[in-house]
Amino acid sequence: MALQLPELKKLVKVLKEKRESEGKCSEGECVKGDVFLVGTGPGDPELLTVKAVRVIKSADLLLYDRLVSNDVLDLVGDHAKLLYVGKTAGYHSRTQEEIHELLLSFAEAGATVVRLKGGDPLVFGRGGEEMDFLQQQGIHVKVIPGITAASGIAAELGIPLTHRGIANSVRFLTGHSRKGGTDPLFVSENAADPDSTLVVYMGLSTFPSLSQKLMHHGLSPQTPAVAIERGTTL
Repeated sequence: MALQLPELKKLVKVLKEKRESEGKCSEGECVKGDVFLVGTGPGDPELLTVKAVRVIKSADLLLYDRLVSNDVLDLVGDHAKLLYVGKTAGYHSRTQEEIHELLLSFAEAGATVVRLKGGDPLVFGRGGEEMDFLQQQGIHVKVIPGITAASGIAAELGIPLTHRGIANSVRFLTGHSRKGGTDPLFVSENAADPDSTLVVYMGLSTFPSLSQKLMHHGLSPQTPAVAIERGTTL
């Protein structure tokens, strides 16, 4: 497991010793630290909330994902430690279970831990899984929302997600289900409503099959569509 690595064991030890020197430990047991699940938005650091910036600057330890920009990481305080736990298609630097273990161990050492996520932690960010796990272990978790990609990109491009008389609802769809690919039943349900805007996250690799499914279930080939990569980051 992750904490069997010598450098991570040492980091937990250092954090615990720091808390002991501050009088926050008794008989080897430290007051548990808080974990913040922080949304960093779709890329532009100026879209961070004021609270997110404050928490990032004051954290002892930050675990960050692949989509967190260097501009956001530059806000981290000089005393803090950064740990990359990002995932890409076909490669995970840490499993989700290892990430859970790291968050728990650092919090039990008394550290203020920040989990940095692209977009919003509770929109296709596994924030719910991490929150549930930590709360079951008695760790206090706080969620700081971020601007999800759909909102940030819509604002940047001037494309409203809803528009009176055209689109009266919005639906978010992941391009990758747990079983792989896109759930065809969910696609059918969304395609059946021509008055709804459909936003697909992480849909690059499944885009060809997704578009075919949408048209198969009745969506017109003339439906306006736009594909965006790295929105708000340029």
